[in-house]
Amino acid sequence: MIEIIFTLDYEIYGNGTGTLADLVFEPAEELLRIFRNWDAKFVTFVEVAELERIDAVAADPAIDLVKRQIQQMYREGFEIGLHLHPQWSNARYHQKQWSLDYSEYNLCTLPRTRISEIVDRSLDYLRHAVDQPDFTPLSFRAGNWLFQPTQTAASVLSEKGMKIDSSVFKGGLQRNHHLDYRPALKNGYYWPFSDDATKPDASGPWIELPIYAEMVPSWRMVTTKRLGFSNSVGMAGRSTGHKWNRLLDFARFRYPLKLDFCRMSLDELTSMVERVIRHDQKKPDLYKPIVAIGHTKDLADPKTVDAFLSFLRAKGIAVTTFEGIKPKLLFQEGRAESSLLRAS
Repeated sequence: MIEIIFTLDYEIYGNGTGTLADLVFEPAEELLRIFRNWDAKFVTFVEVAELERIDAVAADPAIDLVKRQIQQMYREGFEIGLHLHPQWSNARYHQKQWSLDYSEYNLCTLPRTRISEIVDRSLDYLRHAVDQPDFTPLSFRAGNWLFQPTQTAASVLSEKGMKIDSSVFKGGLQRNHHLDYRPALKNGYYWPFSDDATKPDASGPWIELPIYAEMVPSWRMVTTKRLGFSNSVGMAGRSTGHKWNRLLDFARFRYPLKLDFCRMSLDELTSMVERVIRHDQKKPDLYKPIVAIGHTKDLADPKTVDAFLSFLRAKGIAVTTFEGIKPKLLFQEGRAESSLLRAS
């Protein structure tokens, strides 16, 4: 059985550039229109740290539109998840430019007290945004997918009530940040964990639902559409060592290609899902939740998203949310052993 969970990282560029209207509000409105037409929902990973700082200093006039949009999504049943780029927590705004605190780039490397402080601030703001003082998101996604070393951050987030992570993408490697998701390649479509998001632990309080990815030849990453997404942080101003490490990350025979509904062509999206369908035909009893990722700042071709949803409807593949599949994930003892089986 296959189900697709669309997840949307709701954020401006990672270096603080761009406007909320252009990179968050308007693309999200377009996606909402498309998904409403298909009577489907997606999970919005709201990057709360940046919104809190933007709001605090009134840096962008569209912040009120964004807050109303978050509240509207929540009321309509579009699941709201927590997304954090902690370098925003100490951000300073001067002469219409943001200065971010890159010493806090990876939440997982911070002291436990600091992690707890950042998470508490973010949850308070998110509760304000959805207008629900007791709201706690079910799911979490780390900024730049950095959920290693996992133990301390996972413990803090679990104590706050979160149960699902979707930061891992199988085969992921970032030498500069000591991220290595290659061990997850042997795991199934989802798995419980406790101290390391890549290592299944049947007694763990978390479920990892990784961003679906395939290991492909490196040349497959070079497409016209994908080359168009070059703003973000890039490598400008980085040290030679940092740049070399990033080149080494990419210089592999096979590289993880994420199921990205904003960056991939329709042919890439449908071909990847067709391969999952073929696996499903061989193992129909194995539950296969497939997490797709997109970013508001990357939405350049809404027609592709609409056509992809049409393809999924024609194939009989349900579009759902983490909340929607929660009963199937068996959080209590007796989780389906099949969740630990290798996907390939």
